[in-house]
Amino acid sequence: MGDTAGSTQTWTERWANEHNAYLTTTGRVSGRQHRIEIWFAVHGDNVYMLAGSRDRADWVRNLRKNPRVSIQLGDETRSAVARVLDDGTSEDRLARELLVSKYRNGDDLKEWGANSLAIAMDVE
Repeated sequence: MGDTAGSTQTWTERWANEHNAYLTTTGRVSGRQHRIEIWFAVHGDNVYMLAGSRDRADWVRNLRKNPRVSIQLGDETRSAVARVLDDGTSEDRLARELLVSKYRNGDDLKEWGANSLAIAMDVE
């Protein structure tokens, strides 16, 4: 779906059906940019991701030190501030439901959805 004049669609909604996002964090030790390809889901202006290896994921350790990240959806990149969601909160449950629903395609992602660390990106 292309942009049209007067469209009320947000940036996140425009790219919600993309398969992958590209997340760039700043290395906690090196200070260099690190880019990964990752599954994502959107709700409103927020982008959600799940880290299957939780705090062992390099990108999670990077964003815990510096939560300022950039996210590329489609051919557009935006700045965002990352937040690790507290387990069991309504936003945590929403993130898990959105991601499992988007990617399940007959696969059983129940364990991944239940055990991963949920991250929210507040797009600026």
